[in-house]
Amino acid sequence: MIKFCSMEYYSIWVLRRFRGLLTCPVWRTEGVIISILLHIGPVEFLYYWLHRALHHHFLYSRYHSHHHSSIVTEPITSVIHPFAEHMAYFALFAIPMVATTLSGTASVISFAGYVTYIDFMNNLGHCNSELIPNSLFSIFPPLKYLMYTPSYHSLHHTQFRTNYSLFMPIYDYIYGTMDKSSDTLYETSLNRQEDSPEVVHLTHLITPESIFHLRLGFASLASRPFTSKWYMCLMWPVTFWSMMVTWIYGRTFVVERNTFKNLKLQTWVIPKYRVQYFMQWQRESINSLIEEAILEAEVRGIKVLSLGLLNQGEELNRNGELYIRRYPQLKIKLVDGSSLAVAVVLNSIPKGTTQVHLGGNLSKVAYSIASALCQRGIQVATAQKNEHDKLKVRLGSEAGNNLVLSKSSAVKTWLVGDGLTEEEQQKASKGTLFIPFSQFPPKKSRKDCFYLQHTGNVDSQVSRECRLLRELAAKKGDEYMAHSWDSACFRRMECTRVR
Repeated sequence: MIKFCSMEYYSIWVLRRFRGLLTCPVWRTEGVIISILLHIGPVEFLYYWLHRALHHHFLYSRYHSHHHSSIVTEPITSVIHPFAEHMAYFALFAIPMVATTLSGTASVISFAGYVTYIDFMNNLGHCNSELIPNSLFSIFPPLKYLMYTPSYHSLHHTQFRTNYSLFMPIYDYIYGTMDKSSDTLYETSLNRQEDSPEVVHLTHLITPESIFHLRLGFASLASRPFTSKWYMCLMWPVTFWSMMVTWIYGRTFVVERNTFKNLKLQTWVIPKYRVQYFMQWQRESINSLIEEAILEAEVRGIKVLSLGLLNQGEELNRNGELYIRRYPQLKIKLVDGSSLAVAVVLNSIPKGTTQVHLGGNLSKVAYSIASALCQRGIQVATAQKNEHDKLKVRLGSEAGNNLVLSKSSAVKTWLVGDGLTEEEQQKASKGTLFIPFSQFPPKKSRKDCFYLQHTGNVDSQVSRECRLLRELAAKKGDEYMAHSWDSACFRRMECTRVR
């Protein structure tokens, strides 16, 4: 990005100084041809010898070793250089733009296209994943001299003394510095079977802007919790393009791979946004994607799949029970994280509490919390008769005399879920503690009350845009693998486990 911004600034300055920005045409054929020839010739040639010089002990130890500290490269590695190297590369990449400007053949397309080409190829070479199909080189064999591949450049970061070329391996062939294993590694990378993890967390997108918080987006954003920023509006063309890709592609994709000791974990994403989960006409499509992901995981031998956030909705698939009933022979364990969520809520209730108020929409977690509390002898109060009746029917004899219908505001501990309104919060007495048990805690509308935030104690490397159950569901999957539990995840919960 440093090179990109610098080149853009320099390009505008040059155009204003020598020819005038307003007179620069959108397209000029001779300028595009000159840019291509200058890149193949002087730029690639000079870069090759500059790169070889940077690998001399004197320069390598003082400058280039910083870039090579990344052996397993990522796209961001492409711009990790000392300042002096950035200036040298800038001078090289400016050759085609300055030449076309001075010759009067510059155009908007030649400038924008060249800068885009540099950034794209630079990131491609450091992505550490082979993406170039072999068919391209079969159709046009000379392309192997004019276009490198991620596996080709990865050898430079592991062998250090081979594959010096910028984007075109032709100079490595000419001067004999091409790694002999380049072709073999390329073929092996294409034919390599993907590793199957033991645990998969199946989540989804939040908003269109949340795509930038994935590791496929911006590393700086991915390292921080998701929040809406005004400057993200400037990215709307890319945001719109990503929305079109997710709509056209329409398949689950992998965004993260991790290894914890001998345990392999992956995060898969359903290409649907949060707002779509609340559209009834989208439910069939979402369920189909989740079902396909489960069946794919089953075929690949994955042991545990945890459903994140809205992928486990009661109205969507009854917390995943739909898939268990549809495919009773599944070997994979489906986890919704509800028992761990119940455990967190129960342990958040202050010691000595004898009565709690249950508010918001009833859910699987709410029923389980009420059951556990009643068995402990703690009264569970509800303000709505229909909710009281539902709990009575669901819990039966487990409730005993601990399930009460009360509109009293004296209860100091409220367990709240989705659907709790600000009007209901106003009925709570001063000093009430609100403990959320749903994915989306209520908005704080009372300054004289306390609101417990579970995610304050949960540390996540990537964005924490989703609250309690997303993280708990993912951790529940890990927990199942760590303890090798064999119980069915969607059978009625044994409350003794969450005490």
